Amino acid sequence: MARYTGSKSKIARKFGEAIYGFDKAFEKKNYPPGQHGQNRRRKVKSDYAVQLMEKQKAKYTYGILEKQFRNLYKEATRKKGITGEILLQLLEARLDNTVYRLGIAPTRPAARQIVSHKHVTVNGKSVNIPSYTLKAGDVIGFRAKSAKMEIIAKAPKGGSEFPWLEWDEKSDTGKFLDVPERDKIPEKIREQLIVELYSK
Repeated sequence: MARYTGSKSKIARKFGEAIYGFDKAFEKKNYPPGQHGQNRRRKVKSDYAVQLMEKQKAKYTYGILEKQFRNLYKEATRKKGITGEILLQLLEARLDNTVYRLGIAPTRPAARQIVSHKHVTVNGKSVNIPSYTLKAGDVIGFRAKSAKMEIIAKAPKGGSEFPWLEWDEKSDTGKFLDVPERDKIPEKIREQLIVELYSK
């Protein structure tokens, strides 16, 4: 399964934002990577460069490669509504992202691994596809043996800060209530720039 395995700190420094969460290396060097660091003279970026950077930031944030991202964009263009917002909603509706948002996994890569190893169920059925798109009302749970794993059992589950998700402590399951509104999605992504890039 293809995925980015390089330095996350360098990527965060490239965008000037801790897109993978708290990072000690980024806190110490929160400027672009490179031999000359802060002293390097940087040219004014073209519109294309700015749009490309925004797309790259979205890809790295959600842990998606180019082909998957382009397919999601194509799907967004086929739906009624604002393409950029729909794109972000599709990204948020991915199973691996939802597992991360619910607090089951500490990071998106960890959530991807948990899903890939068949620990997660959707509506009672085992699903091992991280890109699986959830629908309103879908219930996310665990296989019986998986629920006892330390990483899952001790995870601070909840996701209460995300209004499109709900956690039931009694049944130890999460629910995807509906796709989130754009203003509820916390990621600092300028989706209109991505639309402009793909529209060229």
